[in-house]
Amino acid sequence: MKKAIVGKKLGMTQLFDKAGKVIPVTVVEAGPCVVVQKKTVDNDGYESVQLGYGEVTEKHLTKALKGHFEKADVAAKKYLREFRLDDCSILNVGDIVKADAFEVGEKVDVVAKSKGHGYAGTIKRYGFGRLRETHGSGPVGRHIGSLGACSDPSRVMKGKKLPGHMGVVRTTVQNLEVVKIDPENNLIAIKGAIPGPKGAIVSVMAAVKKQKVKNTTAQTISKNPQKASARK
Repeated sequence: MKKAIVGKKLGMTQLFDKAGKVIPVTVVEAGPCVVVQKKTVDNDGYESVQLGYGEVTEKHLTKALKGHFEKADVAAKKYLREFRLDDCSILNVGDIVKADAFEVGEKVDVVAKSKGHGYAGTIKRYGFGRLRETHGSGPVGRHIGSLGACSDPSRVMKGKKLPGHMGVVRTTVQNLEVVKIDPENNLIAIKGAIPGPKGAIVSVMAAVKKQKVKNTTAQTISKNPQKASARK
């Protein structure tokens, strides 16, 4: 992970590439973020950078947070996020991280809390099937049904998919592409959908996994050299 930034999800729209193809994108207000703290191997056992995002008045801060910002000599921020970067030495306390830290075409991972759906049944929560709507299914058409336990083991096994609270969990979407960057307005357009509702706080980081592009033509030639020569 070489770079990261904290932002706010504004919503989805669409852009057009040079060929006129529609690209669905999510617009994120990325930064500006300030470096509030640096952790080192000597003091903390590992290296990381803490970024602050969003304005907040001091009356909404606890004494501990107020002292934390005063020690760093930076303006108070509403949200704090910590990132382990490959090289933390390039950033110092008080530095500003903006949207132009990323480049168009770069792959990123986005972390946020998913949308909340309240108390949901198994059909909505896990995609369970339901009973038929005819021939006497009764009022239990969307019920979970038998849980499968008989006299042995005479209990519901741990991990059973049951109704319950759905959403509001930390969710990561990997290898999304940066389509457009507007450094003046601190906006980043990311291809596809990202977790969370509008206004959700998101963390945008350089992609951890690298996608491997398979060269199918080269593999075909190596496997069938006679057919490949015949085509030529």
